[in-house]
Amino acid sequence: MTERLKISIVYFITAVFILLNTYLVMKEFYWGILVPLAIFLILLYIFSLDKVIFLAVLATPLAIDLGYYELGASISVPSEPLLFGVMLIFLLKLSLEGGLDKQLFKHPVTIAILINLGWIFITSCTSDMPVVSFKFLLARLWFIIPMYFAGSILFKKTSNIKPFVWLYIISLLVVIAYATYNHSKFGFSEKAGHWVMTPFYNDHTAYGAILALYLPIIAGFGFDRSSRSTSRVLAFIVTAIIMVALFLSASRAAWVSFAFAILVMFLVIFRIRFTWILMSVASLLLVFFLFKFEILDKLEKNKQDSSANVIEHIESISNISTDASNLERINRWQSALRMYHERPLFGWGPGTYQFEYAPFQRTKEKTIISTDLGDMGNAHSEYIGPLAESGIVGLLSVLFMMITVIYTGLRVYRRADNKQVKLFALVITLGLITYFVHGTMNNFLNTDKASVPFWGFISILVVLDLYHTGRRQEVASSEIAEDID
Repeated sequence: MTERLKISIVYFITAVFILLNTYLVMKEFYWGILVPLAIFLILLYIFSLDKVIFLAVLATPLAIDLGYYELGASISVPSEPLLFGVMLIFLLKLSLEGGLDKQLFKHPVTIAILINLGWIFITSCTSDMPVVSFKFLLARLWFIIPMYFAGSILFKKTSNIKPFVWLYIISLLVVIAYATYNHSKFGFSEKAGHWVMTPFYNDHTAYGAILALYLPIIAGFGFDRSSRSTSRVLAFIVTAIIMVALFLSASRAAWVSFAFAILVMFLVIFRIRFTWILMSVASLLLVFFLFKFEILDKLEKNKQDSSANVIEHIESISNISTDASNLERINRWQSALRMYHERPLFGWGPGTYQFEYAPFQRTKEKTIISTDLGDMGNAHSEYIGPLAESGIVGLLSVLFMMITVIYTGLRVYRRADNKQVKLFALVITLGLITYFVHGTMNNFLNTDKASVPFWGFISILVVLDLYHTGRRQEVASSEIAEDID
């Protein structure tokens, strides 16, 4: 085909589209305008899947859950449809071409993830509500396959790590601006801070969790000496913006998780021996059990509710007497534990807690937030939730995954020769630690907002461990330029 003929075909197709779309607009049908975008997206899926992953990351903070508008479906658009498409195309490419390193499946983190997914599948089969549970499993897959498994190819090229982080942050900054503007209209009141980020994030706890997750990472970019000075200055500016946003979020769980990550950072940097840390934790647990009645009595006397005053707001963290938010968490946890005691091995089924916990509430534990129908959401814990839904094995599989992820991150930090790799390993591990801590009080891995960075960051740590710790750098050197084509 000659060049002139190619140009003629392009002009012909363009003219046909313009004429057809003009006719459709006259008939008040406007969706035809999206046809070029759909064609472009299809071509990306076929020829450049990595760009679709980046597009999904960029879209995630600004994606809207259709369930928020009561449209009959709880799916976040456009991010989740994009990720679902990535999952299908990636699996098709794997079946036709292969491409995943066998070493990936031997890595402890991958084994932990597969155990968790396998048990979710088993407990979906035994679930009280199989349709709900298999939908839960499918949603988990369309996060893990694009972000973790496809990411294992994408992140072999370490230059893809920063774009992955920055693309999410760019959109997150838009949400921060939106939330801060809305918050300012209400005088930055504590109550308004709970919802000013909607519809992009469900509430201030989900918003705060993501801010805490990204804060160590973007701050670490500011200390990356291999980057240009302008990039480092920009990273510090964004760090300051996120810190202010985290403060305004009034999310006590996010504050605690970030403070814990800072403590871990000092332990790692100053190489505090693990035995000392273990002895300290054991000592604290011993003190708690020896004086638990005195401690609980002291906590019950704390009447400080959440407040616009920072000191009072921090004090309210330990209020298990009158603070409605804290008491409702305890209500959810107690309900989940009762569900576990009734079905300790297989649980009630993944994703079913919100439909099953109502009968397990006790009148004396209910709060002004509680409902008799028990239709107000999940178990508020990434650990107690799986315990109720998938039994003891479900909880153990989550804990095993958490331990292997943290161990992998710290191992990469110790073993890597490249300073940038060491920095990436440390700050990403710290970011994930904020989420693991936050997960004791909330659970957001059923949402794209948390799952996209969570599984992506875990993939980065595993790739760094496999290819950039001196063990397999000779393999990485031959594969590092590969992308997901």
